[in-house]
Amino acid sequence: MQDTRMDADVIVVGAGPTGLMLAGELRLGGAEVIVLDKLVEPTGQSRGLGFTARAMEVFDQRGLLPRFGQGESLEVSDVGHFGGVQFDFTALEGAHFGARGIPQSQTEAVLADWAAGRGADIRRGHEVLDLADGFLDGDHVEVTARTPHGVRRLRARYLVGCDGGKSTVRKLAGIDFPGTEATRAMFLADVTGLDLRPRYLGEALPNGMVMAAPLKEGVHRIIVCPHGAAARGADDTVTFEEVAKAWEHITGEDISGGGAQWVSFFSDATRQAAHYRRGRILLAGDAAHIHLPAGGQGLSTGVQDAANLGFKLAAVATGRAGQDLLDTYHAERHPVGRRLLMNTRAQGMVFLGGTPAEPLRRILTELTGYDTVRRHLAGIVSHLDIRYDVTDDTGQVAHPLLGRRLGKLPLSGPDGHTDTFPLLHAGRGVLLDLAGDTRLREAAAGWAGRVDVVTATPATADAGAVFAGAQAVLVRPDGHVAWTHTGGTDGLGTALTRWFGTPLQG
Repeated sequence: MQDTRMDADVIVVGAGPTGLMLAGELRLGGAEVIVLDKLVEPTGQSRGLGFTARAMEVFDQRGLLPRFGQGESLEVSDVGHFGGVQFDFTALEGAHFGARGIPQSQTEAVLADWAAGRGADIRRGHEVLDLADGFLDGDHVEVTARTPHGVRRLRARYLVGCDGGKSTVRKLAGIDFPGTEATRAMFLADVTGLDLRPRYLGEALPNGMVMAAPLKEGVHRIIVCPHGAAARGADDTVTFEEVAKAWEHITGEDISGGGAQWVSFFSDATRQAAHYRRGRILLAGDAAHIHLPAGGQGLSTGVQDAANLGFKLAAVATGRAGQDLLDTYHAERHPVGRRLLMNTRAQGMVFLGGTPAEPLRRILTELTGYDTVRRHLAGIVSHLDIRYDVTDDTGQVAHPLLGRRLGKLPLSGPDGHTDTFPLLHAGRGVLLDLAGDTRLREAAAGWAGRVDVVTATPATADAGAVFAGAQAVLVRPDGHVAWTHTGGTDGLGTALTRWFGTPLQG
């Protein structure tokens, strides 16, 4: 029975892609959720234009791709880049450069509709002002917010800051945000009245780098990175005239006769929260990590933060699992964020280093001639190379899938053909029985309603090869494999308890 003193199990601050994804995940896990956002309505601006291959898989795991209007035919490119050095991503099985041309405003609209449809309470025009003491050792979090109806206090068992790089929640929680200061300014704008040549993956020139991509009839997104442009302050503004001048300086093309729907700037500041959790406060998305937007990885990393945290926090907030499950969020996602900062800084050095970086670009171009290098770099940028340490004390023998995401693989079962992703639509764990072992259902009976036991076999030889001899795999709601076995149920109970809480009795 829910404590009547609480307004919700979880309060999420920030209605961007990370916060909205998290709200939907929490609702799938049975937690009551309130989302607070200081904006009365979305800006409609889209700093992001797509998502990585792994983020696309996360959306597919929840059945969300059709909501983007193109179903599973979202346009993706096999050719991507690392620091502007282009190469074919297909050296890594299943990899591509992600979905492109999807405005962030559309992603937010899709996720808001999904989360609200699941029962998330999204409250706009609610600005967080303060947090009460007690979130470190108490049994709840109390937040003070300015609302359209005056200042209000709300209480929840947990609070998650998904409120961006300038996160109020992070500051109020006293979580350090170490890193490097911005060294340069870069501009982006949605321009109109111009006939621009597409530069989808960017073009490095002596005076800087530019990118251009058509958004719709008469509108192009441009990114302009002039060498030597001083970093801007947080409260500074930028005009289209400045953007046009920088574009001409780099390309020699005069675009001043056009206009802009909106203009903004960003920087190469790189920071990561020292801790993703402090007591009953957690951070996700840009509130936890900021970086140069190389390859559009920011939105996608936030979505994956939410997928990792959502099922864990829902289980703890509703009393099904203990606090130690939440500790795995920082343990798993902080190294991912650290690696994200490393790869984006490296890309910035290559892409934006100007003439001094030319030897580095040439060496990197040579290296991408090797399959091993292409696989490695494609894994980094697509986020398909992520592997969590899920072994704990289950005594498992290392298996190629353990800790990795289970890709979209065709399956044959009693009900016909399907694939692995529809099995995850409900946001529950999946115990995939590949050998018809009745002992698995008996072993997992205590987690009914949290873990679905599915009997199926790989529908193709390629799919069978991915399972690499495993006769059963336990897949977490975020799509990562938590247990494998080549026969029997050894360690299964330990893995189920670790990721899905105490079993039901009787």
